[in-house]
Amino acid sequence: MLVLLLAAALLGGYIFLTKTIFRGAKCRGNAAMAGKTVIVTGGNTGIGKATALHLARRGARVILACRNRDKAQAAIADIQQETGSTDVLYMLLDLASLKSVRCFTETFLKTEGRLDLLINNAGLVADGRTEDGFGIEFGVNHLGHFLLTCLLLDRMKEAGGGRVVTLSSMAHRWGHIDFEALAEDKHLGTGWYSWQFFMAYCNSKLCNVLFTHELAKRLKGTNVTCYSVHPGVVRTELSRYVGLWQKIFIEPIARLLFLDPEAGAQTTLHCALQEGIEPLSGRYFFCCGVQEVCARARDDAVARKLWEVSERLSGLS
Repeated sequence: MLVLLLAAALLGGYIFLTKTIFRGAKCRGNAAMAGKTVIVTGGNTGIGKATALHLARRGARVILACRNRDKAQAAIADIQQETGSTDVLYMLLDLASLKSVRCFTETFLKTEGRLDLLINNAGLVADGRTEDGFGIEFGVNHLGHFLLTCLLLDRMKEAGGGRVVTLSSMAHRWGHIDFEALAEDKHLGTGWYSWQFFMAYCNSKLCNVLFTHELAKRLKGTNVTCYSVHPGVVRTELSRYVGLWQKIFIEPIARLLFLDPEAGAQTTLHCALQEGIEPLSGRYFFCCGVQEVCARARDDAVARKLWEVSERLSGLS
């Protein structure tokens, strides 16, 4: 009897988790993508690769913006084989280097005549510093994408109807932005222990939501809209820099409960392809639907200050 009760409890817990934290949804958006140009950061693996594949299948010109050329070329070969598209290409982008972000945008603006969709997908959980001395999670997950987006906005406005989709996480709800630490130490959390750089990750994901919130305000009156996304809890290479023992602990849970990248890409695709969501610009999406966020994730004053600080740190002001 005890064994049966335990089994029932485990099954109930599994069903509960797969219907709540680990649930997924299916994108039903059907916007035409033929003739449109898309940038996907981190498009060589995981959610980014799955997103790129879907958009290539719909006829978009897809640019994989990432660091690793070999991985990008392998991803392009997979996408071409799967979709038949010959309009997928690689451009070097290292979000841990503001110089690289500027070089990428300079090259893109010289070689590409339009930009319809920017998907700020790349992210990591790690400790360390960027080339410019910022905490790696703040620098890659937020500041690099902030600069990239700002430098490309004019081109998006020219195309008409452009969208910026930024991947955040439900982890943003545990985030906090310490502007004093950012000014003094150029990071939003650091340390040797996993919980320390996980908190830094939460802080960077809060930045993503606040960035989108403020960006929507600044885009009012234009034909460009923006959205932040929680893709779900997905099996990706996001935590590739964590220690071996954490991987040993996480891997069995991931195999049992986490979404695969295909499922994890659905909300990103929804925000990219669903027609009629323009009035929801600036909002946060999960499971292909808009979700409310906590008060600190929609704080106008904090979002404005983060924007101004980010402009200064990235050299835009």
